[in-house]
Parts: sequence; C-alpha cells; structure tokens
Amino acid sequence: MKILQYIPKVVFILAVLVASSCKESLTEINENPNGVDPNSANPNLLMPTVMTGVGTQYLKLGYGRIAGVVQHTQEDAWKDGFNDYNWTEEDDEWKAWYGFLRNNDLLYKRSVELGFTFHQGVALTMKAFIFGTIADLWGDAPYTNALKGDQGEMLPAFDSQEVIYKGIIEDLKQASSLFASADVSTYAPGYDVFYNGDKLKWQKFANSLLLRYYMRVSSKLPDVAKAGIEQIYTSGIYLKDASEDAVMDYIGAASGDSWPTAVAFDVSQSNWRRRRPAAALINTMTASNDPRMKVWFQPVHVRWVSDATLKTGMDEFIRKDGVIQTGVKALTEQELRAEISAGHKFTRHFNPALYKPTRADLFNGPLNTGEYVGVPAGMIDPTYYNENPTTGQQVQNQHASQLSYAYQASKGGLLKARLASAAETAFILAEAAQKGWAAGGAEAHYNNGIKQSLQTWGVADQYDAYVKAVAYKGTLAQIMEQKWIASWTAATEAWFDYRRTALPALVPGLAPVSRALPLRFIYSNNELNNNGDNTRSAIDKLEETNFSGPRKKNSQWSKPWLVQGTGKPW
Repeated sequence: MKILQYIPKVVFILAVLVASSCKESLTEINENPNGVDPNSANPNLLMPTVMTGVGTQYLKLGYGRIAGVVQHTQEDAWKDGFNDYNWTEEDDEWKAWYGFLRNNDLLYKRSVELGFTFHQGVALTMKAFIFGTIADLWGDAPYTNALKGDQGEMLPAFDSQEVIYKGIIEDLKQASSLFASADVSTYAPGYDVFYNGDKLKWQKFANSLLLRYYMRVSSKLPDVAKAGIEQIYTSGIYLKDASEDAVMDYIGAASGDSWPTAVAFDVSQSNWRRRRPAAALINTMTASNDPRMKVWFQPVHVRWVSDATLKTGMDEFIRKDGVIQTGVKALTEQELRAEISAGHKFTRHFNPALYKPTRADLFNGPLNTGEYVGVPAGMIDPTYYNENPTTGQQVQNQHASQLSYAYQASKGGLLKARLASAAETAFILAEAAQKGWAAGGAEAHYNNGIKQSLQTWGVADQYDAYVKAVAYKGTLAQIMEQKWIASWTAATEAWFDYRRTALPALVPGLAPVSRALPLRFIYSNNELNNNGDNTRSAIDKLEETNFSGPRKKNSQWSKPWLVQGTGKPW
C-alpha cells in the first residue's frame, strides 16, 4: 500500500519538524531534530517520515534541475541554475539529507532495541540510499563519525567517497540478509509507503541498490563490482517487474505533499509553464517513434509548415484550420488548449527560400517543423526559440512543446517519486553483460529494460514495434541511451551515469557558465565556517579541471574520487 493518507497526522507533524530542523548549522547533524523521546519512539511511526522525506527530495532533484543537466528538460525563465549550471553553495540540500539521516538513525536504534528485524532492514536500506546520494552529489562527506553528537563528535571528519560507497555496500548486504528472515509481525500496516511491509520486495530493492552502487564504482573498483553484480544476478533477487519499483505516491492535499509542478498551489502556473522538454530528448525519441513521448509531452500548439508558395519569409499571424487569423500573432496556452480540444489546428507557414531569422543572435534557425519540439540546451534566451512571437514571460512559446497536462496535477498514477526501478536494474545488468561479466545476455537485459519502462508509462502494448526501431547492436552507447530515456523524472541516475561513461554524448549550449556538464555539488560556506578544517581537507582531495573556474577545487566541475583518473566524462 503506497497511499499516504492512511498515515496518522502525527507523522506529518513530525516530518514538518524534521524539515525545520534542517535550517540549523552543520554541528546539529548529530542532534535529535524533533523532540521525540528516543526511548519510546515507535519505529512504525518513524518509517514514513524517512521515506516521504527522501522520496520528495529525490524527486525534486530528478525532475528538477538535474533534469536540466542531463537535458531531459529546459526552463525558459529563471533558468540560471537549471539550464546554465550557474550553481551556488548547496547548504539547504546538504541539511535536508542529513536531516533524513537523523530520523533514520533513530529508526534503526529503536528497531535494534525492540528486535524489529524488518524495520532494521528498512533503516539500513534507507541509510545506504541517503548516504549514497550524499556521496554521489558532493563526494567526500561525514560518514563514520556523523550522527555521533551524543558521543561528543560535533565536528565530524569527512570520509572519502570510496569509504562511503564501501560502507553503503556492506549496509545493503546486511539489509538484504535481514529481509531474508525478517519477522514482519511487528509491522503496522499502512506505515511502509513503498511496499506495505512486503519484505521480499524490500530485499529486491536493497539488492537493486547494490547493483546500482556496484556499477557506480565499477571504473575504480572493477573486481569488487564484478563479483558483487554476478552474485546478485545469480541470486535472482532484484527488481524484475515495474510493479516492484520503489515508488512514493503523492497525497496532493497541500503544496508540500503534491507533485512539484502542480498548478493547484501555483496561481501563475509558472513551475509547469516554464519547464519544457529538451531538444536532446525529444529528437532522440522522435527518431525512434518512442511511445513514451506522447505520455510525457504535448505536441506544439502552433506547428510550422514549409510553404514554397508563400511570398514572404514567414507568416506574421497564426492560421486556424489553414485560415490566416489577421492581427493574431499568438493565443494564450489556455485559449489554444480549448481550441485544439474542440478539434481546431493551428499553424504558421514559412518559405524556406525567403526565411531569415528575426534575431539571429538568439535564434539562427532552422525552424523546427516537428509535431513535438524540444528546446535546445543552454540557449541565451529560450523564449526566442523557433521564432516565438511572444518572447518573455507574458505568453508561452506556442512553437515549442510543453509537458503533458498530467504534470499539472497534484497527484495521479504517473506522479510518483521513483527511487529505484526494474528498468534501471535491467540496464545495469545489460551493461554488466556487455562488459563480459557473468550476468546473462546483454540483449535480453536491454530489451527487458525497455519493456519495463514502457510498462511503467502505460505503453507496454507498443513494445514490439518500438524495440525493433532501437534493436540492440552490442554497444554501450545504446544501453546508456535507453537508460537515460528511462530515467525520466529520476534524472539523478542519468547524471551519475553520464559522469562515469560520458554517455549519452550531451553537449551544453552557449549560455552555461562553463562549456561542460557539471560533476558535483559545491560544499557550502556554512560547512567551511562551522567545520572548516574537515571541509577544506575534503576540498583538497578534489581534482581541479580546466572547467573549475574561480571556485577552483570547490567547483561543480571539479572531479571527485569516483571519476579521478578515469578520463570520464571529459
């Protein structure tokens, strides 16, 4: 059961208190954040607090600006951090993840005290997921001595990224073992928002995270990765079907428990309107007639039509069902939606022989005549794309696609935070097999990854036609491209894959601060001010690159241990 409304209100009060606690200094990483008596806390009540916090934060990254990094989406306003990688310190993000760890640590300790083996497994799995995300995002971080404020460890040293990944692997192994024999009689139904106490699914989730992290370290610890992946594949206990995905549903009752682009809590609808599909994703999906495209995105409202008989370079006004609407350069999104729903079609014509860009410095053509049109990465002003006549923010770009209207909702069948999936797991195994490891056949896993993703998005009936269009030819590039597509709304995984493989071969545009995709988050001034020696030691271990810029080693373009010496992604 993943329906959050069955959780008592006290849990959400607790979650609010946890969130507010994340506003304190780094020294409070080790303090009890919510006033709950650690001697009487009920593990069942603590579980959903951890799960919903982690799920919400993870989705915000993968559907938010990291989707901009990997060119799933672009924004056409307030785009600096989204399209252009103009990032500043990540203090709130850091505090959020360590805030989850404090609650999770209490969950684990109480579970051990009470002998709740199922809850112990959940806590270890979530600990691994949270610390894994921290290491993935920043690199070195407090790990061994984190959460030890009761032992006087208020300024914890930063462990190396390598040590953290190795610790994660051990925790997940232990969690998997616990789930294999766990007593679930202590579980109260409705409090596990991922799997409602299904210990086998939790074991599959833990093992799939092991596959994720083994592959993550495969360039640096290849022997460890190979042995680990082969062992889990042999066990057969991992996510195999989309119905087993680790997902969190949204309640949709308030802004904080709704999908991030929900319009019910956004009067201007700006969060939804300014987020557009990126050209890299749209072009890839169009080339293979990917059925997921129609689920995720809308066709352009006003499509360009090539017309050699036109006496001018392009129509000044739009056409409705082929008839020029004199004086009407554009309609609002609401007006176009109503007209198109009523069966009308809108176009503008252009003559390729006569057309000249209106602002060649911002959009130098050619015009995109596609039914689905994505915005190129890193444009100086995305609102000029494709000769939009209403630049700026007053009226949307009628010549570029928008997200599906499903993403305006507060909750719904498509609106889930997805922490791990059968599709991702299949592509990991495909990559392992492609390396020559004993993990089955690469093609079979590749095809299954596609199948599971199509099932996730409700288009499994189109699998046969689609898989022929993207038939496996034995290359890593194909595996990573399909995994990149399948990571829609979970783009953090696509980012981490790109970082270690340089695939797919994404190219930044002209506007970004640096002409390379970023690799990590920046340690904040708060860390430097409150735990300076340890933070500076971690920064010293980063590898400065040609793209690091004025921040030097503490830059989003500096390389953490995971990619140092690999030649990836650049």
